[in-house]
Amino acid sequence: MLLDFTTLLPRDAYAWMISTILPRPIAWVSTISADGKTNLAPFSFFQGVTANPPTLMFVPVNTRDGAKKDTVRNIEAVPEFVVNLVSFALGEKMSATSAMLPYGDSEFEKFAIESAASSRVRPPRVSAAPVSFECALDRIVHIGDGPLAANVVFGRILVAHVDDGMLDAEGLPDSAKLDLIGRLGGDGYTRTRERFEMERP
Repeated sequence: MLLDFTTLLPRDAYAWMISTILPRPIAWVSTISADGKTNLAPFSFFQGVTANPPTLMFVPVNTRDGAKKDTVRNIEAVPEFVVNLVSFALGEKMSATSAMLPYGDSEFEKFAIESAASSRVRPPRVSAAPVSFECALDRIVHIGDGPLAANVVFGRILVAHVDDGMLDAEGLPDSAKLDLIGRLGGDGYTRTRERFEMERP
């Protein structure tokens, strides 16, 4: 089978990408509007991109009518955000926050998700997240126009909150304890507890 992505409709290209680029880590991003209203939304186009300077990226695509999502609107107004990692225990609450709420309605309040004050940025973090990265906006790169076009958000990591219970005997993150989930295609998810090792040359 050969897929010509230059001829696919955006929704079809999206469906093929999310069903083949697997598994994808989830950035559960908290932001705040200029008038202090919080937002919390998940994104599975997400990755760390460089350690010098420490930078991560996530990609909120435009809505089906071509509008920017609340996350992007907030970051453009208040250029800070928190990327919370999602454990298996938080999976259902994370999924609930993918619902489209009216702009200004808080997912923290709507879905009873406990927040905690951040150390360096204005948006709160998810208090139960095993790891939360407080970030300052580096830049937003817009790719494409209209529905499903991308807003690639790059954030400079300022500080990370790591649950002490997620560390191993050497004080490093233990992937089994973190028990993070990743996104597959459709409604599918995976967990990071199953693992194997290979020696690199």
